Amino acid sequence: MFLGEYQHSLDAKGRLTIPAKFREDLGEGAIVTRGLDHCLFLFPNSEWTELEAKLKTLPLTKHDARQFARFLFSGATECELDKQGRIMLPLNLREFAGIDKDAVVIGVSSRIEIWSKEKWETYVEAAEQSFDQIAENIVDLGI
Repeated sequence: MFLGEYQHSLDAKGRLTIPAKFREDLGEGAIVTRGLDHCLFLFPNSEWTELEAKLKTLPLTKHDARQFARFLFSGATECELDKQGRIMLPLNLREFAGIDKDAVVIGVSSRIEIWSKEKWETYVEAAEQSFDQIAENIVDLGI
């Protein structure tokens, strides 16, 4: 399980250090892709395989299902951790997420999210102001 928030910087080649606590759970490799809210999603291969299987069951006749699958798969790339625990973030994904230099890496249970530092700070500020309302809205989900 991925938990926590970590601040890291990309190097000149676009490599990002993955927090040591996350590396073991990523195993041999991972998939990085465009995520929601203009962040990047980083999935261990096992989680990506589960997500892929679920997306395959969606009907091709549903416009939203096709759009979501295209969004997720077209931005996806395989990545491996180097000996220093870094992954290469392709330029198109860095541009999508607005990550130039400083990034925030957060654990979200079964996936990792990678945010530009500025976007993360803006997101947290807005979420803190509406956290009570968010909690009320998700109570119907059984949480």
